[in-house]
Amino acid sequence: MISQSFDIAGELRVSRLGYGTGMLTGPGYWGPRLDPGQAAAILRRAVERGVTLIDTADNYGPDLAEELVAKALHPYPGDLVVATKGGVVRTGPNLWHVAGRPEQLRAMCEASLRRLRTDTIDLYQLHRIDPDVPLADQLGTLAELRREGKIRHIGLDTVTVEELERALEITEIAAVQNRFNLLDRESEPVLRVCEERGLAFLPWFPLGNGSLARAVLPEVARRHGAAAGQVALAWLLHHSPVILPTPGTGSLAHLEENLDAAAVELTPDELAALDTLQP
Repeated sequence: MISQSFDIAGELRVSRLGYGTGMLTGPGYWGPRLDPGQAAAILRRAVERGVTLIDTADNYGPDLAEELVAKALHPYPGDLVVATKGGVVRTGPNLWHVAGRPEQLRAMCEASLRRLRTDTIDLYQLHRIDPDVPLADQLGTLAELRREGKIRHIGLDTVTVEELERALEITEIAAVQNRFNLLDRESEPVLRVCEERGLAFLPWFPLGNGSLARAVLPEVARRHGAAAGQVALAWLLHHSPVILPTPGTGSLAHLEENLDAAAVELTPDELAALDTLQP
């Protein structure tokens, strides 16, 4: 039986299947995708189904996703962890720029606090490391915000093993969010460091790009009466106890399907077969 919960930083207990808000915005993470009422219904249903980890970012929309979260869920349930990100400025569909200067990160965090209508962000993730700013300056700013009570825990997005280890020398890190799924395991070494250090690993793109129709996957799905995407999510939950998938969707039906993946118990033989899949 796989564990259905994880304690981020040893204190924030969350259900391992969360919800990501990127699909509430339009193509290229720009503008709205849905009527605000539809977006609110999806967010509220996720929480009704037991989701306790909502993952968002200030540049989704931009600003829009955070505003939708607050509109739908504030005042937040006591067990709900809202994670957001800063450090990227979006200027158009699929157009974004890294922005990691201390004054930028502070302003972004302050703006997220206002949009989310909260005094403290549970998990604030550096969306990208800015190569033009010393990492110690970027993380130092987040550590200052943590000391001020505006951030509870710090996370990183899209890092290498070397970058993660450097970050851990500078300050405490609670979570890493890298691209990772059944057919894209380039970040496996980073995942192993997270396991060793007890860090949460939030895989972005957890369902891949629709290329899950490999021979063994439909066969496993049929045996469980499940969709291929459910098997892909179940594989992530089985693959490591620190993995916290936060699949996004703009559909209530797809949300229900994704969350039902937690009930798919894969056998050792099925896991071995899925492990052999290659991109």
